[in-house]
Amino acid sequence: MKTATVRDLRYDFPKIEAWLAGGEEILITKHSKPIARISSEMAAEKPMPPLPDFAARRKAIWGDRFFTQQEVDEMRAFETGEP
Repeated sequence: MKTATVRDLRYDFPKIEAWLAGGEEILITKHSKPIARISSEMAAEKPMPPLPDFAARRKAIWGDRFFTQQEVDEMRAFETGEP
């Protein structure tokens, strides 16, 4: 693990960026005390959680029901308060 200071982050960021591009993990220090740990986004990639099954959820709520255009128009009129 590489070590860098807050000052390095401010004034020598290209060096820090090169370390990250190489897959290094960097410990950031301030007054010789560790304050943060930075790692490359590619090294820390986590798999995306699966998306919810929206179709199954819709079916559980509405079943096989489909609204006609007239029903949709009536619901919109009711929500907006139009006659």
